[in-house]
Amino acid sequence: MARAFLIVLDSVGCGGAADEAYRGDRGADTLGHIARACAEGKADRVGLRSGPLHLPHLASLGLIEACEIATGTRPPISGALEQPQGFYGAAQEISKGKDTISGHWEIAGAPADFAFGYFSATQNSFPRELIDALTREGQVPGILGDCHASGTAIIEEYGEEHIKSGKPIVYTSADSVIQIAAHETHFGLARLYALCEIVRRLVDPLNIGRVIARPFTGETSKTFTRTSNRKDFAIPPPAGTLLDRALESQRAIVTIGKIGDIFTHRATGREVKAAGNDALFQAMLPEIDALPDGGLLFANFVDFDSEFGHRRDVAGYAACLEAFDRRIPSLRAKLKDDDLVIFTADHGNDPTWTGTDHTRECVPIVGVSPRLTSRALGLRSSFADMGESVAQWLDLPRGATGQGWF
Repeated sequence: MARAFLIVLDSVGCGGAADEAYRGDRGADTLGHIARACAEGKADRVGLRSGPLHLPHLASLGLIEACEIATGTRPPISGALEQPQGFYGAAQEISKGKDTISGHWEIAGAPADFAFGYFSATQNSFPRELIDALTREGQVPGILGDCHASGTAIIEEYGEEHIKSGKPIVYTSADSVIQIAAHETHFGLARLYALCEIVRRLVDPLNIGRVIARPFTGETSKTFTRTSNRKDFAIPPPAGTLLDRALESQRAIVTIGKIGDIFTHRATGREVKAAGNDALFQAMLPEIDALPDGGLLFANFVDFDSEFGHRRDVAGYAACLEAFDRRIPSLRAKLKDDDLVIFTADHGNDPTWTGTDHTRECVPIVGVSPRLTSRALGLRSSFADMGESVAQWLDLPRGATGQGWF
């Protein structure tokens, strides 16, 4: 029986979205702009990387062609073969959002057809009644932040005061999110998680997509470091996701990275976590070996987004892409004849764009199976086509949204 591996490169969009509701993102192109910056020598960094963006393994599957389908232009990515070996295309998002959960839910066949809530004010971002309830129920003396901010910058700014005062650092962005940063030992990791659970309940009436715990360590602004104990408390996904259908069909499920948090640990099977893309990839390899016939592995690799996209670090993002690409042969070496692998993304986060938030973009679809020949998939009308195609491959029940390509 077939197996399927659905692998999300968080924020690795390929431009081309023309949604009327997201005019400010028109022209954003995460992969295209990174590739052009590399080709122009603007993403060289001593000791990290230099030269054109080199992604031979993704390019061999059709990544350049996927970008061309989305935007009409071919990004200058080196390492491509004359003819792609895999299947390739791009997909547009239909969900009302450009965030992690809306993208992943749609990939899994359950688009978000409701409007998420946002904290739009860049300063004094949160309603007074929310802050009052947070401090009262969370038993904290107040909060720091209350604004739109970069996570690393706001911890550097308020971290020392947080340690002295015991006030958590609470901030947001243009996304449907409220983030709470606190010191792992001075405040306590368990206490931070408990506070996030309280806030999750408080913001449910506001349709806020995620409450994110952002623990850190260190003693001064120069030494603060966010740890791998981040945890997302998300709004529950719609019913009928690909994961739901796999569970109902009694299939083995393995989820890698933050997939468990994104789907509120519903039908997420064996959850595997590790700190950073490389450690996650290394942890994923034995799970591939162990996954039985008929099984589904769903993975998220977040470093592209959290470490480089939001920080607008073009060179770092390029190096992260190249490092991931170098690991792909170790995955392909483990594939059986009936296996299917899809590489995609959940949204964009163009590091050359204004601001520090996600960008509404199409996402690439590139994949391979030992029993498939190369094929162009065109521009898909929804991310849900990926989930429906996996359902076809695994002989799972049809979902409510999406058109499979098999």
